[in-house]
Amino acid sequence: MAEIHGTCDDRFEALATALSESIDTGDDCGASIAVHHKGELVADLWGGFADEAHTRPWESDTLVNVWSTTKTMTFVCALILADRGELDLDAPVARYWPEFAQAGKEGVLVRHILGHTAGLSGLDEPFAGEEVVDWDRVCAALAAQAPWWEPGSQSGYHAITQGNLIGEVVRRITGATIGQWFAAEVAGPLGADFYIGLPESEEHRVSLVIPLNESAPERIASDSVAMRTFLSPRLDSSAPLHRWWREAEVPAANGHGNARSVALVQSLITGRGEVGGTRLISEATVDRVFETQADGQDLVLGLPMRMGMGYGLSSSLLPIGDRACFWGGYGGSVIFMDQELELTVAYMMNMMRNGLVGDMRGFGHVFAAVGAATA
Repeated sequence: MAEIHGTCDDRFEALATALSESIDTGDDCGASIAVHHKGELVADLWGGFADEAHTRPWESDTLVNVWSTTKTMTFVCALILADRGELDLDAPVARYWPEFAQAGKEGVLVRHILGHTAGLSGLDEPFAGEEVVDWDRVCAALAAQAPWWEPGSQSGYHAITQGNLIGEVVRRITGATIGQWFAAEVAGPLGADFYIGLPESEEHRVSLVIPLNESAPERIASDSVAMRTFLSPRLDSSAPLHRWWREAEVPAANGHGNARSVALVQSLITGRGEVGGTRLISEATVDRVFETQADGQDLVLGLPMRMGMGYGLSSSLLPIGDRACFWGGYGGSVIFMDQELELTVAYMMNMMRNGLVGDMRGFGHVFAAVGAATA
């Protein structure tokens, strides 16, 4: 069996076995799993290879592009600013970003951009390739265009644009880019090895994702919100292979970290604003995560989703508990938090599979950890 490294409490040993089997069968190439339970790191596991050719082992400090799991870091930034009284989640976005109040968007609220209900899941003008990382141009386009549906009425997954929307609000409030602010106010205080905009100095630790063999989405109407979202901004899964992508700040999609660092930061939600003795958010503000922003068929994902203040909540599709939330990344990464179980589970990997917000490899580890925590 594939050798798995790290540490693991006996109760969570099934996670190490599952990861070993997944590497043996080829479902995974290289991956990491981390679990926090009742304030303790009870599983910190990694194994496999950092490259598709199987020439480099996945190490304890290997970093990988976690795609949309990055979004959860932007949610934490917004919650911290809200807790400090610098950001009102119920205020119009235009209070902080005046140019945004164009084309009928005066009533778009901050919580709408967090809950994927702002009607700006894509861009009217075509953006592709390196154009996607042109921050000022993307934000100017978002400010100028009209919503594609009535803001606040339903969700439509803002796959790339959510990062620009939240990030520009953070920049207008703090004067720093969201990558800079996250590094100073979140990663720094917690000691989290996670980056939105990867420094050149960390390149030697990167495991490049193994892209999908992509084809155009089938059975999606060409004029639908979903297709318009997928077409602009347009990315393929090979983007992380390029330095221009890794060094940019695309806060919806290009964060680099591993399971240990993702679980550490997101344990702020599980710990009601505190992790490892460091409090960054009050309990009252963390409670807002569980306020439903949308509940129904998502216009982009085509699935029944219940959106909270950023995070996905328990729904008919994924019944996970009233005080649990999650998110995932294109190709498979998953982060899950349950306040009642005091449980955080993270799975980050390099071999991509189909799925915009995680896949069953990661959720399989989540279910196994839940079972161990409740045994």
